[in-house]
Amino acid sequence: MKIYVFEVREDEKEYFDELSAIPGIELILSPKGLTMSNIKTLEKGSAVSILGMYTYRKPELDALKAQGVLYLSTRTIGYNHIDVDYARQIGLHVCNARYDPHGVADYTIMMILLCLRNYKQALWRTQVNDFSLTGLIGKELKDLTVGIIGTGQIGRTVVKELSGFGCRILVHDSFEDDATKELAEYVPLETLYKESDVISLHVPLMSETYHMINADSLSMMKKGVVLINCARGPLTDIKALISGIESEHIGALGLDCMEYEEDIVHRDLRTDILSNRDMAYLRQFKNVIHTQHMAFYTDSAVKSMVFCGVQGLLQMKENLDCPTQLC
Repeated sequence: MKIYVFEVREDEKEYFDELSAIPGIELILSPKGLTMSNIKTLEKGSAVSILGMYTYRKPELDALKAQGVLYLSTRTIGYNHIDVDYARQIGLHVCNARYDPHGVADYTIMMILLCLRNYKQALWRTQVNDFSLTGLIGKELKDLTVGIIGTGQIGRTVVKELSGFGCRILVHDSFEDDATKELAEYVPLETLYKESDVISLHVPLMSETYHMINADSLSMMKKGVVLINCARGPLTDIKALISGIESEHIGALGLDCMEYEEDIVHRDLRTDILSNRDMAYLRQFKNVIHTQHMAFYTDSAVKSMVFCGVQGLLQMKENLDCPTQLC
């Protein structure tokens, strides 16, 4: 089977080289994205693997089906960039990726600590030989209540890691996990908003979770709340975040992702002007830590994403059990 692989990063290539030894497959790697123009060049009966910087709705999925491509994998856990319901309707098979949750969980804990200890201001000062302490006093996790929204694999792992810090942990999810109950208290979302000093998001991006952090939900939170998002940018309304930071209702933001980041993250834009005005404005505040959507980015996770991207296609093609199949 011929497999076209798009949005290939340099760090993925060694793992694709390893997979190329599998009998019966031919991998065609491209750093470019899969677009309407190059869908027409795909060989009939081939399969495709993508990342998450482009969207695939009805026009793109129809074009893939018309081209005879029936198998699509995304080398990401999130799949909100693909209309999976429509893919199911037209008989297009789609799978996503899995990787160990510890990388994102570790990164989340790091973000919480950086926000609580005013890391950004401290770094700025030391780089200009300012070693003063004024305004840098921090908080200790043991004295705080931390709210975790979503107790899937990553959320559960964050709870386990947080439990060692001695903080009170509140959690919210539609499905309660028995092991998590031993370390944290499940509460209604409104209670979590009202009682948490730190709130971290670990839910998928769906219509129900889009802009779940907005002006209304922020109004329920404590003044000085610390918000962490290492999941998906549109879980938060960027304009509401700006208002919260400007009013000082939000004490700090730790963001590994932001709304409308698709044309910005994972690119070198040092000589460019950022097209996302809200992102450019929000990230310059002293209490906003913003990184380039890299919470997932470990050697273990990258290997797992690549292997899922290829093996999932083979499993679907051979009608074998595919643990990551979405439709």
